[in-house]
Amino acid sequence: MTILPTQLSLVCLAGSLLVACGGSSSGASANTPVTSPTTPTTTATTTTTPTTPTPPVAGTLAIDPTHLPIGDGKVSTSAPQVGYVFACTLPNSSNPSGKAPWISADGLTWDATVKTAVRGSVSWLSQFSANLSNGILNLSGNGLPAHPTGTFPVSPGDPAYQYDRNPNTISSAAIAWGLPGDPVVAASPSCTSLGAIGVMLSGARLYNALDADGRDAAAHEVQDVCGGHPQGMGTYHYHNLSSCLAQSDTAGAHSPLIGYIADGFGIYGNLGEQGKALTNADLDECHGHAHLLTVGGVAAVRYHYHMSKEYPYTIGCYKGKPASID
Repeated sequence: MTILPTQLSLVCLAGSLLVACGGSSSGASANTPVTSPTTPTTTATTTTTPTTPTPPVAGTLAIDPTHLPIGDGKVSTSAPQVGYVFACTLPNSSNPSGKAPWISADGLTWDATVKTAVRGSVSWLSQFSANLSNGILNLSGNGLPAHPTGTFPVSPGDPAYQYDRNPNTISSAAIAWGLPGDPVVAASPSCTSLGAIGVMLSGARLYNALDADGRDAAAHEVQDVCGGHPQGMGTYHYHNLSSCLAQSDTAGAHSPLIGYIADGFGIYGNLGEQGKALTNADLDECHGHAHLLTVGGVAAVRYHYHMSKEYPYTIGCYKGKPASID
């Protein structure tokens, strides 16, 4: 497997040398915020003039972000299914649904355009690097994102506090993973567990679509504006596609690489061939597919995952054999 340099703005390779990215020589602790938390100012706007919807075109979102179907219940422990999370264990939900204002009264859809986000803008000394050696993709870092985060624990003065009182503090969480450098599709897909399923090129971990209660985490949990938050041990992570990644889409083109899943396959943004915005209908039960893809100047038919705007957002199962990660 060859890594495409143009897709690695946060993953630095220098020959066989491992290079840390996003770090600093200031000597500050990796757990110490670089800037003090600030509260962004938002201005509400109201539109009263009716508009005529414009049909979606290739490269644009074909899913209505104001009425995203909630994925609650779309979990399987027996076999993978398209649009589901294939989970190794099924957490039991103990929290009521449909209480937040961005969730519809019937609890069936949610509005991503009005969902509350944790306030603040805290920067971190992020470190992340990748090195392909002897068929192993070695990933290392401190687990801190290369973009600002919200202020955690959530302050009682933050409007998000009434919906999600996340009491956790963001802390470094070392990444020292060896993934298959030339991954292959396994005889059968395997289930995902709660916790990390991969890492994004921002240096922060990626989790599946479930929260600790087995619900649609993107719909029910409150994250910061980058779509991340810390869990009980302080590990910052995402459950869906973050808007703060340095790797950006180009209209009419396939999304760039944005991370790696534990089985070694790459995960890309929402755009497929010719810049088509992908939905669950375009992807298999693990939320991926195979087609001609150029990596490192070499074109070949390669399996890879995609993020989508609808549940399960990341992957539904592992298509290859996952390495042990934490």
